[in-house]
Amino acid sequence: MPPPRSLSAARVPLRTPVPSAPSGPVPPPNDPDDEPDFGPGGYTTNLPVAYRPSPWRWAVRGLAALLLLVILAIAWLTVTAPLSKSLRPPAPPSITLLASDGTPIARRGANIGDPVDATQLPDYVREAFVAIEDRRFYSHWGVDPRGVLRAAVHNATTEGDTQGGSTITQQLAKNAFLDSSRNMGRKFQEALIAFWLEGWLTKDEILSRYLSYVYFGDNAYGLSAAARHYFSTTPDKLTLSQATMLAGLVQAPSRLAPTGNLAGARERQQLVIAAMVDAGFLTEEEGEDVKPAVLKTDHVRELPIGTYFADWVLPQARDRAGEIATEQTVRTTLDMRMQRAAEAAVRRASLGGAQVALVAMHPDGSVVAMVGGRKYSESQFNRVTQARRQPGSTFKLFVYLAALRSGMTPDSTVADEPVTIGDWSPSNSDGRYLGDISLRQAFARSSNVAAARLTQKVGPRAVIRAARDLGISTDIPNEASIALGTANVSLLELTAAYAAISSGEAPVRPRGLPEEEDNDVWLAQDRTRALGRRELEGMRTLLASVVTEGTGRRAALSIDAYGKTGTTQDNRDVWFIGYAGDLVVGVWVGNDDNSPSNRLRSSLPAGIWHDFMVSALRVAPRPAPREPVIEEAVSDDGDMLENGIAFDVPEIGLEGEISGRGLNIRIGPNDELIPLPPPAPPGRNAPETDGEARDRARDRPEVQQRGPERGQ
Repeated sequence: MPPPRSLSAARVPLRTPVPSAPSGPVPPPNDPDDEPDFGPGGYTTNLPVAYRPSPWRWAVRGLAALLLLVILAIAWLTVTAPLSKSLRPPAPPSITLLASDGTPIARRGANIGDPVDATQLPDYVREAFVAIEDRRFYSHWGVDPRGVLRAAVHNATTEGDTQGGSTITQQLAKNAFLDSSRNMGRKFQEALIAFWLEGWLTKDEILSRYLSYVYFGDNAYGLSAAARHYFSTTPDKLTLSQATMLAGLVQAPSRLAPTGNLAGARERQQLVIAAMVDAGFLTEEEGEDVKPAVLKTDHVRELPIGTYFADWVLPQARDRAGEIATEQTVRTTLDMRMQRAAEAAVRRASLGGAQVALVAMHPDGSVVAMVGGRKYSESQFNRVTQARRQPGSTFKLFVYLAALRSGMTPDSTVADEPVTIGDWSPSNSDGRYLGDISLRQAFARSSNVAAARLTQKVGPRAVIRAARDLGISTDIPNEASIALGTANVSLLELTAAYAAISSGEAPVRPRGLPEEEDNDVWLAQDRTRALGRRELEGMRTLLASVVTEGTGRRAALSIDAYGKTGTTQDNRDVWFIGYAGDLVVGVWVGNDDNSPSNRLRSSLPAGIWHDFMVSALRVAPRPAPREPVIEEAVSDDGDMLENGIAFDVPEIGLEGEISGRGLNIRIGPNDELIPLPPPAPPGRNAPETDGEARDRARDRPEVQQRGPERGQ
C-alpha cells in the first residue's frame, strides 16, 4: 500500500524501474534541480505541491473586515456623536398637542433635573436601579446576550406581557443619541453606540448619565427632578424606600406615577425590593423592613400652559411621542367645537360660588370635551379626573342593573315604603311613599327606600359586581347603604360607566388619544364584553323614564335622551349623567370643601347638560320647559358679574297637592289630577321629614362620614 499523501509534497510512482549503477566511469553529477529526487520505494519528492486553502482563512478575513468597520464606526461616532452629548442634560423636549382636526391646543416642555454623579449617591440608590433594570450591568460590555435571550424566550411564550432586553448602557444610547423608532436598524445603532460608550466611559459614568436622562413620569426627567417632585428632596438624601419606588417607575413612568397611581407604584416598589434581595444587595430581613414610600410632592410648580384636557392627556401623549425629543406633535381626541360648547354652557350656568366639572365622550370612550373647573387660570385642579365625590343617586344605575340581572324587569314592583336594614333606616327626600310601584316609577322618582330594598334583595355584592363590570375601580363598602351612593368616585369613571350602557359593551376606557395610538400596556387590559340584551334594554328604559317623567325632565331634548340625576346630603354634590345621540356627558356641581349648599339642585347640572347637548348635537331645545331659569348675567368677556341674579321661576299654575276632608290628590304640571295614597297613620312607620332623617343620620357614626343623598 503506498504511503499517505502529505500537504508538503506529492509522491507518484515511476513507470520505469530504478536502473542499476553503471559499470563504467561515473558521469559528473547533474544539477539537483534538473533531476528528480527519488526517495525510498521508488517515489520522487521533487514534484509541484498540491494547494489546498485553509478553512479558517475566510473567517480571519471576515474578522479583520469587521474590526475595520468597528474602527471606522468609532471614528464616525467620535465626530458625529461626541461623548459630551451624553453628559449634558437634554434640551427640554417640546410636545404640541393637537385637537382631532389638527388645531394646536397646548404645548409643553419637560421638567429637567440637574445631572447626578452616581459615585456621590448612597449605594442602595445605585443598587435599586441596577437590580431592576440591568442586574449584570457591571459585568457586560454594553449588550447583555443573556438578557436578550431571556426577553426573546419570554415574549415568544407569553401573551399580553412583554419584556425588553436593553441594558442601562443601551437605554442611555437610545435616550441621548437616537429617536424613539422601533426597527432593526435603530437597534443595531443602539448596540453599536452602547459598545462605544462602554469603551470610552466607566460604568459609574454611564450610570450617572443614565440617571440624569431617564423619565420618571409627571413630566419629570432625571433623578434630581423626580426626587424633588415626588419627595421634595435631593438624590443624595433619598431613603431606601424612596429609591426603590423611583427605580420602579422607569418601566412605565406615566402609568405608574405615584401621584395618580400610588397603589401601582407601591406594588412595583415591592418588585424592586425583591430584585435587590435576589441580587444580594439586601438581606431578606432588610427587604422586609422597607416600608412603602410616602409621597411629599413639590407644590412649587410653574403654572402649566393649556387646559384641563391637556393636563390629563399629556402623560399618554409623552409615552406615544417617545422619551426625549426636540419636537413632537400628538393628535388627540378633543373636538374644538364641542370644547367651546362645553365652556360656554358652564359659563352661562348659575353657579354662584360653586365649582363645576363637565366631560363629554363618545360611547367608545374617546373624550371630546372636558371642563375641570370654573376657571383654569384660578385653579388647575381637574375635578373631572382628580376629584372623588359621593355620586348620590347616579350610583343607582348599578343597583337597578343588579336587579335586572336577577330576573326583574322595569315593570316588576318594589315597595316604596320605609325600611330598616340593620341600624340604617333610609328615607325619601320628599317624605312621600307610594306603596308598591314599578321599578320604572321608582327609578324615575329616585326612591331611596326602593333602592335600599333592591340592594337588600340582590345583595350588596351583586351591586358591587355590576359597578365593577361597568368599570368602577374605587373602593365600594360591602353594605346596603351603597344604594344611595356613599362610595366616592370620579366624574370621568362614572361617565364611562354610563357610556357602557350607551355602547352595549363594558367596560369603557376613557382615552384622549386615537385608538390606534393607545399605549400597548393598556391594550392588553382592554378586555370588553357585550352586555346582555335584556338587561341593556331594561336599563335604557329606566334611564329614559328619568328624562321623560322623572327628576331629569330639565334635560329633555327633541331627540331621545337617557340619564340620571343625583344629589347628596345637604346638597353637597349635584349630578346629571346621561347620553343622547353619540355623546355621553357627565356634569357635577358642588363646593371644593364639601360644604353644604341651600342653593344647589339637581336641575342645575341637568340644565348645563341640556345646554351643552343642544349645541354639541345641533338639536332643537326641549319643548316647553317647565322651569325656565333667569340665568346669571355675564359680561362681554364671559365672566360672571358679582351682582348677577339667578333663581328658578316656577310656572304660574295650580301645580301642587291638596289633602284633607277625604281629598288626597296632586295637580301635575299640565293640570292633570294624580291620586295619592292616604297618609300613613302616626307611629314608627310614619314618613319622617328631611330634618328628622338628618338628625337621626347624625347620631349614626357610620353615616356621619358618608351621609345618604337626597335621592334626585
